[in-house]
Amino acid sequence: MQPWKTLSRRVILQCGRFLTVESHTVALPDGRIIEEWPWIITPDYINVVAVTVEGCFLCFRQTKYSVEGTSLAVVGGYLEPGEEALAAAQRELREETGYTSPQWSSLGKYSVDGNRGAGNAHYFLAQRAVRVAEIHADDLEEQQLLLLSREEVEAALDGGEFKSLSWAAAVSLALRQL
Repeated sequence: MQPWKTLSRRVILQCGRFLTVESHTVALPDGRIIEEWPWIITPDYINVVAVTVEGCFLCFRQTKYSVEGTSLAVVGGYLEPGEEALAAAQRELREETGYTSPQWSSLGKYSVDGNRGAGNAHYFLAQRAVRVAEIHADDLEEQQLLLLSREEVEAALDGGEFKSLSWAAAVSLALRQL
């Protein structure tokens, strides 16, 4: 199998550092040309499923602009320019929860949209987390930090309480590894 080739690109929308929309002209392996292929550029992001030394999962109950009502969520955030994914995960865990972890496992790097771009998701499992500081989150949403048992997390996942696909995926991958 041969990859598609980008022949040209033009910016349609530039909306700060969090969103760029481009139109690409691409060549398919069979020689066909697609003149207007939409492409979305967003920063890569991390999600962290953190488990304390006592075996509790750190989750948030929060709102998100595109989610109806409240949702359970895991730690997350964008990578800063030039920042490695693990460093971003460690930074976000400390900022959002006040916890750090001595034991980190990668749960994988995934394309957000295989046909349209939209960055990559980097998922991590942080085990044996301990609280070392106050919360210094700069999130726009109101959120409440919760300590949940594995059974509560599994029931919440089964019940659709993680309303963002990225959070549900990260939790599912972490539960498989534990």
